[in-house]
Amino acid sequence: MAETAGMTVDEAKTVVVEQLWVPDNLDSPKAGDFLDAVEVARRVRMQTWGSDDLAYTPLEKLLEFSDPYERQIILVAKVDGVIVGTVDIALPLADNMDLAEFTLDILPEYQSQGVGRQLLEAAEQLARSEGRTMVLVDTNHPATSLTEIPEDQLIPGSGPGFVPVSSREVDFAQRAGYTLQHIEQFSSCVLPLDSKLVADLQAEAEDANAGRYRLHHWTDRCPEAWLEAVAELENAAGEVVHGEDGEEEDSAVEVTGMVFDAAVLRETEDAALAQGRRTVVTAVEHIESGRLAGLTTISVLAHRQDVVFQDDTLVLQEHRGNKLGLLIKVANMERLSEQFPDARVIYTWNAPENRYLLTVNKQLGFTTAGVTGLWQKELPDRGPKVTSSE
Repeated sequence: MAETAGMTVDEAKTVVVEQLWVPDNLDSPKAGDFLDAVEVARRVRMQTWGSDDLAYTPLEKLLEFSDPYERQIILVAKVDGVIVGTVDIALPLADNMDLAEFTLDILPEYQSQGVGRQLLEAAEQLARSEGRTMVLVDTNHPATSLTEIPEDQLIPGSGPGFVPVSSREVDFAQRAGYTLQHIEQFSSCVLPLDSKLVADLQAEAEDANAGRYRLHHWTDRCPEAWLEAVAELENAAGEVVHGEDGEEEDSAVEVTGMVFDAAVLRETEDAALAQGRRTVVTAVEHIESGRLAGLTTISVLAHRQDVVFQDDTLVLQEHRGNKLGLLIKVANMERLSEQFPDARVIYTWNAPENRYLLTVNKQLGFTTAGVTGLWQKELPDRGPKVTSSE
């Protein structure tokens, strides 16, 4: 797709929006635009968070395009042939076929000049042409931007938390017709954990469960003996609401609508490995019944092992109240540091209503870095077809 809009930057320079060509490898002589687009996203994260920990490396971003569950398209905005903004469009392929997820990044010096609006409109047009009728976007707000002034707090449609009304990103989302649906709290923790802290937390968790549970660990691929049990755990977790040992976030079943079985789990493992990602898992077995009561996972990026991400933490409803969330998270973070000693920081996102795991995270040393606002907009059923001109 390539199209030119009538609006201009500084009244003289025309903005051109086009679809980014994705190279087969980074050594391609045509990979320049792709590398520049990745750099735009990195600079935006530096502006927001003060570091590039949450930015993809070029190779990591390239590997994202091999995800069998999601089609990715990137539109770029150019001024005088230079990329000044990008919008990543993620189109789920296995479920939620009406959904498109956008990530919009505009270089700081081109923000508030209409570039973002033009990119967003082009992305919405493309989504409509793909039959998508619901769009999700997010806005990110560091802790320093959050205020105690009620007039500067925009409350979401569901759940607690807020984003600052005075934020440029909030104003942009509202003007574009998006509605704030939910808030996620964003936290980080320095690794490795202090050894005395680990010992104290392990003792606290073990006292609570009184030897009735046993831990199991694996990396990347679930042992065959536990495959069906993990599938059952994932499916059962999607049927319950947040509680005292609630999920790290809404469970994968709740969010995606996927029904897990052994084959699906193996496919997701294969997809992660194909992208070079490693997965560290700790599960907990209820000894008397021989069934898994919960598990927690941490993801390690393929080409940047100093920054890691906490994924789901799942504990079955009937086993809550035994500090199993604390037990498995401490054990998994210790195992992570043993296997990946270069890991220096772990990040996680939590629903603010998930008070139990927020408390566990605080015990582990997580501190709030900010919040992410999740915004939603419904699109007309159909739109004009967007054509490619590669």
